[in-house]
Amino acid sequence: MTHSFQFNIEQPDAGQRLDEFFAARFGSLSRMRIANLIEAGVCLVNGAAGRAGYRILSGDSVEVSFDDGGPTAMSPEPIPLEIIHEDVDVIVVVKPAGMLVHPTMSVKTGTLANALVYHFNKSRIEDGGWTIEDLAVARPEALDPRSSILNSHLAVRPGMVHRLDRATSGLMVIAKTPRALTVLSRHFRKRLVEKRYLALVHGNVEEETGSINAPIGRDPDQRPHWRVMESGKDAETRFKVLQRMSRATLLEVDPVTGRTNQLRIHCAHIGHAIIGDEMHGDCESRMADCELKPQLEQSSTRLCLHASKLAFHHPANGEWMEFTSPAPHHMQAVIKQHHDSYTL
Repeated sequence: MTHSFQFNIEQPDAGQRLDEFFAARFGSLSRMRIANLIEAGVCLVNGAAGRAGYRILSGDSVEVSFDDGGPTAMSPEPIPLEIIHEDVDVIVVVKPAGMLVHPTMSVKTGTLANALVYHFNKSRIEDGGWTIEDLAVARPEALDPRSSILNSHLAVRPGMVHRLDRATSGLMVIAKTPRALTVLSRHFRKRLVEKRYLALVHGNVEEETGSINAPIGRDPDQRPHWRVMESGKDAETRFKVLQRMSRATLLEVDPVTGRTNQLRIHCAHIGHAIIGDEMHGDCESRMADCELKPQLEQSSTRLCLHASKLAFHHPANGEWMEFTSPAPHHMQAVIKQHHDSYTL
């Protein structure tokens, strides 16, 4: 069955990327599905095929048509969540290291999105009103752009406002209504959200504070594809030393911009790769990581990067909300190995 939708853009939605606009309206569609629809030319802006990065304008006419795709990658799974805060509009969780945020072409289960779909609809599943199979199917009513947690007959879908790498742990805020997704997406885009990370890096960072300014781009012919390059986009990371240890430094890092793998790339660029970063660390760093394995569990060589602070204006009432999360166990273990007297 083919579904067709048309939207006349009004001022509150102006400025969003086209792909973000569709993600906010069709929570049951994966980001990959939306990207494929746009690439196929079935997402129209004022009658012409739109681009994913196009910033929609007030007065634009946006259209999309697509067929039922059968089961979606957003199948609910009863995966435990570490919930820091939840209300009718948003949920704040701590994503563990090793978990994907979104399903991908090759990984359809075990993601944060799968866990959230189950959590949001748990009562209706456990009461027998819906089966997991019901929620795994992109039914027309689940695609209604007006859907929210207040519509008891509709599935509640997670609105992903931002992402963390699979290897990175830490705080994330997820929207539970299209309105919350729209507002939070705008706040992230305008850099009204405060994010801080803990990064345990190799070596002794001499400066107490500093700023790393190095453009980041993508080179499809080399690995890692994302790296510092002159033709890349401007990228800035600020850092502050929290603790110096034997052969390692604990930093608080602030990604002023939000480029792909920015923190990992920038730390490696200044010669202090994040411990456990097999992608961007140099040979010396990887050898140092290997030295940890005989002394600690295998998991202790995971990436030592954790989103420890998240603050934002609540999308419904504007209240400023701040959340913190301590370093996970695998980081604590590496910190203890480097400096037994230090506790975070």
